[in-house]
Amino acid sequence: MFDNFVVPNLLPAAPEIFLTVMALAILMIDLLVKDSRRTLTFVLTQLTLIGCAAIQFATSTGEITYTFSNMFVDDLMSDLLKLFLYMTLVIVMFYSRGYIIDREAMNKGEYYVLALFATLGMMVMISANHFLTIYIGLELLSLSLYAMVAMNRDSVVSTEAAMKYFVLGALASGLLLYGMSMIYGATGTLEITGIAERLYGGGVNKSVLVFGLVFLVAGLAFKLGVVPFHMWIPDVYHGAPTSVTLLIGSAPKLAAFAIVMRLLVNGLITMAADWQAMLVILSVLSMAIGNLAAIAQTNLKRMLAYSAISHMGFMLLGIVTGVVSGDARYALNAYSSAMFYVIAYVLMSAGTFGMILLMSRAGFEAEEIDDFKGLNKRSPWFAGIMLMLMFSMAGVPFFIGFFAKFSVLQAVVAADYMWLAIVAVLFSLIGAFYYLRVVKVMYFDAPADDTPLNAPLDMRILISANGLAVAFLGIFPQVIMSLCAYALLRSL
Repeated sequence: MFDNFVVPNLLPAAPEIFLTVMALAILMIDLLVKDSRRTLTFVLTQLTLIGCAAIQFATSTGEITYTFSNMFVDDLMSDLLKLFLYMTLVIVMFYSRGYIIDREAMNKGEYYVLALFATLGMMVMISANHFLTIYIGLELLSLSLYAMVAMNRDSVVSTEAAMKYFVLGALASGLLLYGMSMIYGATGTLEITGIAERLYGGGVNKSVLVFGLVFLVAGLAFKLGVVPFHMWIPDVYHGAPTSVTLLIGSAPKLAAFAIVMRLLVNGLITMAADWQAMLVILSVLSMAIGNLAAIAQTNLKRMLAYSAISHMGFMLLGIVTGVVSGDARYALNAYSSAMFYVIAYVLMSAGTFGMILLMSRAGFEAEEIDDFKGLNKRSPWFAGIMLMLMFSMAGVPFFIGFFAKFSVLQAVVAADYMWLAIVAVLFSLIGAFYYLRVVKVMYFDAPADDTPLNAPLDMRILISANGLAVAFLGIFPQVIMSLCAYALLRSL
């Protein structure tokens, strides 16, 4: 009966297998742990993420390896993105720990287990080479995040945000599935590399393919949170507990970038002219609406939500300018600039939400911009860290955010999209206003609260390192830029 069964090569998926086993083990162990000793669950979660990073290093061959009937791929792009993913989750867990301890409804082992399953979903998305694998990874991530948004069951705002996220997320999954089914109908395969081969071979029904592409791009746009599929972002960022907003606003961007690359670049590059036109519209609308709507916000989490929309619009410029009129000379430069932008954004976003968590305490969320009034008088050091993060988000030289924008703009100009570069610079200048407003209230307004900042030593050290990394990598951006270019060169 099992004569034809071939044991797949498990080595490329070793980090995913390790994480699954550990997440299930932590779920069981947590049942036996008293609430007062929940530190054990936190430590095991962090050790799991560090273990995944070690296995990723140990199993990385630098070659493109397919396994599970070509449904799963291990290459340098996936290795690099997963390493940044583990690092981001370690930081997120450290930042979140004090916040969830202060809130009894959230101080459960499920928080850490759901975060691990969300990580597993993102890992599967990053290595997916098949529509089915993408969908499984996406749903694992989404279902974990829906539950985490609703973890503070006493909060009506959180419950409402979870409901909106669930309903709109289901709609986006439907759009994505419908697009995938139409592309399957046109090409006869669900495997991404197989789709690319069929398109190169010709003889594919172009009309069905274009309709499928439209639904596929709509589903991807929702997951990236770009206009006009952005409606869920401000409400979910605002309604979710801040530690969950930190998770939603950081690590999933790495996975979203990976599936855009796998689907559009690896699978549908011969249809670049079709999807590039759609991405240009999404990009310009996102930069415009994201930046203009952020100016009107007084709530810092909502402001960062609209800021995230504009940043994802900016990142799309790198994807758009990879291939122009069939010329792929600048593809590596353009795609690596987009990858660098996503990594830089995740670093900046983690630091900014970390600062909100640092300012929060039981019964006080520190999510209004006015809550940062006079921060310089309360703590000049952390005011300086927040200033660096805001300057970097705004694209002020010489922070990592500046070089992220600069590298994308270089790719746009090289692709001869001069008008697009001018539009991007114009909206970046408009966007600088709301970041500088936060700096203004920290340094020029009187503090509304003189209470000293209290946070665990590990969190203070980590936020300081996060802020300084934004400055250090701004002075030496070539380290990450070269890593991104090399990883993509060996993977595409």
